[in-house]
Amino acid sequence: MIKKNSLLLLVFLMLFGAAEAQERKIPTDTIVVTKHSVTANGTSFSYTAQTGMLPLWDELGAPIATLNYTYYTRDNIKNRAERPLLISFNGGPGSASVWMQLAYTGPRILNIDDEGYPVQPYGVKENPYTILDIADIVYVNPVNTGYSRTIPESGKDVDRSKFFGINADIKYLAEWLNTFVTRNNRWQSPKYIVGESYGGTRVAGLALALQNQQWMYLNGVIMVSPADYKVLRTGGPVSEALNLPYYTAAAWYHKALNPDLQEKDLSEILPESEAYTINTLIPALAKGGFISEAEKNDVATKMAHFSGLSKKEILDHNLSVPTKYFWKALLRDKGGYNIGRLDSRYLGIDRQLAGNSPDYSAELTSWLHSFTPAINYYLQEELKFRTDVKYNMFGNVHPWNNENDNTLDNLRQAMAQNPYLHVLYQAGYYDGATTYFNSKYSMWQVDPSGRLKDRFSFKGYRSGHMMYLRKEDLKQANDDIRIFIKNTLTNGKPAKY
Repeated sequence: MIKKNSLLLLVFLMLFGAAEAQERKIPTDTIVVTKHSVTANGTSFSYTAQTGMLPLWDELGAPIATLNYTYYTRDNIKNRAERPLLISFNGGPGSASVWMQLAYTGPRILNIDDEGYPVQPYGVKENPYTILDIADIVYVNPVNTGYSRTIPESGKDVDRSKFFGINADIKYLAEWLNTFVTRNNRWQSPKYIVGESYGGTRVAGLALALQNQQWMYLNGVIMVSPADYKVLRTGGPVSEALNLPYYTAAAWYHKALNPDLQEKDLSEILPESEAYTINTLIPALAKGGFISEAEKNDVATKMAHFSGLSKKEILDHNLSVPTKYFWKALLRDKGGYNIGRLDSRYLGIDRQLAGNSPDYSAELTSWLHSFTPAINYYLQEELKFRTDVKYNMFGNVHPWNNENDNTLDNLRQAMAQNPYLHVLYQAGYYDGATTYFNSKYSMWQVDPSGRLKDRFSFKGYRSGHMMYLRKEDLKQANDDIRIFIKNTLTNGKPAKY
């Protein structure tokens, strides 16, 4: 005979066990739909969130991966075909889409203070600046990020070369987007793709891949703090010189400049630093060890003026000061803090003041502090996507193949082929990883002919890599995207020159 307590347990499991039981395995193809509301840009409206997994198919129609996504659509839209679709990626490579989903364009954002620092209890709140009022949004997690996984998840049967490399990443994501757009009947909609950091490389390449491989044409590409690795990893006079305007911005923020610069506004001094970089510093560094002592001393004096470092430090580095040294040294004698890499407003404390680089990234630890609990809570409790599979903030995507990076020229070619296509660059002045002036320079280099320059625009913000964490910039950056989308809708104008 079953005892009373055992019988009660059995009844409980029969009633609730099936709904609550979890398996540490993601289904290949599944959707959870939830209903919500938000007040954004002064308008209250309801919206639908579709969270799930969508397969990536091979040439024979077998699933080789399943990608995790969240798709937001505003309700009560009469003509969905006219409504823009924004496709959102983060970077890494190997980073989930959590950053922009829960802090930038989506209807819910982190519970953080107005400058972007974490507060407890961790969680999410309404985003009054989301662009969901004018566009539907899908956030995509590439393979091994978020809940996205290969099929099978591991082992010798997984061909990692199909996923983990610049061109492989672009190819399979273009294929997956074809499936997503088809399933959700969005072929007629104006389409935009946005990518942050490495995501800038990704979406630049996707612009052409979507056109030439999937016959899917875009209205806009949005580059958020984009990484131009051909400049960042190449080194040399241009790469090294482009850091100076960022040094100026970070030093100004920390009040480390000489009074004649410090008392001016950032908007006044950055053009000076930029002009010096282009007109004087790059040519000087190009001379290498053959620069005259007089010119070298003059350049070091001016670099100290614009950077907050000493002339001796700059001469000791032969006019080429690494960013790691700058993060460590700027405040060494002004409080003893190091400053953040991705956002130099953040401060850290190292074991010792001596050294040439910080012990850790102060800003990234702060962000993981708030993003990780928030995304896990949000997906499970508000979007009702429940699983025991770990949400990968950063996933294993190595070895990553960086060969044959032609993404910026691919962007140029896509723009040349598609008169509708426009590009918006967004960057934070205090980003020391993918600096704002690197973004400007990269934008200038996309089209050497200059015939496409009227279809490029640049917006800068007084924050870092994730400029949207600062409330003032969250509002402005979303407004800039909103304006960009409205200005690039064609309203029946034919695609021709």
